[in-house]
Amino acid sequence: MGLPWLAWAVLCCAAWLPAAQAKTVRGGFSSAAAGAGQAAAQFQFHGDCALLYVRINNVATAVGKEAKLHLFQAQEWLKLQESYQDYSCKERLSKAQLIMHLNSTEQNLTVSQIPYPDTWYVFYVDKFTCAVNYEDSESEEVQFEMVLLNPDAEGNPLDHFSAGESGLHEFFFLLVLAYFVAACIYAQTLWQTIKKAGPMHTVLKVLSTVLLLQAASAFANYLHFSSYSKNGVGAPFMGSLAELCDIISQVQMLYLLLSLCMGWTIGRMKKSQSKPLQWDSTPTSTAIAIAVVVTQGILLIWEQFEDTNHHSYHSHQSLAGGLLIGLRICLALSLGCGLYQIIRIERSTLKREFYITFTKGCLLWFLCHPSLVSISLMLRDYQREKVITVGVILCQLFSMVLLYRLFVSHSLYWEVSSLSSVTLPLTVASGHKSRHHF
Repeated sequence: MGLPWLAWAVLCCAAWLPAAQAKTVRGGFSSAAAGAGQAAAQFQFHGDCALLYVRINNVATAVGKEAKLHLFQAQEWLKLQESYQDYSCKERLSKAQLIMHLNSTEQNLTVSQIPYPDTWYVFYVDKFTCAVNYEDSESEEVQFEMVLLNPDAEGNPLDHFSAGESGLHEFFFLLVLAYFVAACIYAQTLWQTIKKAGPMHTVLKVLSTVLLLQAASAFANYLHFSSYSKNGVGAPFMGSLAELCDIISQVQMLYLLLSLCMGWTIGRMKKSQSKPLQWDSTPTSTAIAIAVVVTQGILLIWEQFEDTNHHSYHSHQSLAGGLLIGLRICLALSLGCGLYQIIRIERSTLKREFYITFTKGCLLWFLCHPSLVSISLMLRDYQREKVITVGVILCQLFSMVLLYRLFVSHSLYWEVSSLSSVTLPLTVASGHKSRHHF
């Protein structure tokens, strides 16, 4: 199991994912693009000595154009956008909280007295901005390098991370360390269990693949943030690789859970015996699982193109993000209802306990993201990404631990599967011995 064709499709599409925006920005300011102000960057400053550093390569051009940078706080900029018709172009630009004149090679602007972390927008403006009919395709661009910095623990403006990203580097380090310790303790035992090809063999293979992909995503994110902490750019390839691993793991896990749940439900209705050593796969369950998996894969890739400011886990403010939230909620409701019907009519205590634990794992996997996105709406903007990222990773990791314990457990899964229930997807073939060892 594993939908290799879909994984390759996701791989090919994700290879073209745009990289997240850096906090060290290089490029050229164009008068033609600055008709009403050219958006240069956005950053979540915090503390009393945040810094904007700008280096200009062709100062004479900048001086001739009377080049400037205008900085707006997010709330003020949104108010101006809401009352767009009430102000002229120049009046809107005059509302900037801070202005930097680009008249020297290197300049610093201190952003201080910030009561709480907030997003700031940086716009390029020159004497041609707001001109009614400006057309000069041959005008030289102002070449620049911009570095946005927050104060570190000692109060020095050396931290490339915005307020919304602070702490994620340390979190991914601890997560990678936890994966390494867990691998040292459990990897050999799990590998021996998989090699024995017992009734839970396929499920454990898929769960292990998902776990490896999640670990690879965490490690790639750690490498990206480690590089990012030094240069403000990071390693874009590692960031894209982390998102790719996460997308494939989400697709694999969705197909696994859908196949199991649909197999049980359809098998229950048909009262047919399950196939030995695999789940109860039917054309109907397989078709439904593949359709939902393809839909989620398309939405995940679409979301990456719409929102490039996050790492793997998004705040779902785009159309694709909203559709993903709706899909996860619908899946949780439909699978929860199907499993509830099985639990309600099941008489065996062991089997009921098995289904209840599996239901908890399913609901936790599908609902953690929508729940955390809903909770994040009550928080400030700079807190949302950290809450969603950390929360989703930990919840999904706990969900996989629940499923591992369920399918490896001697006391529960082996007892349930040995009953040869028609509703269980993994049963022992009649020719196999009834005693099993790990």
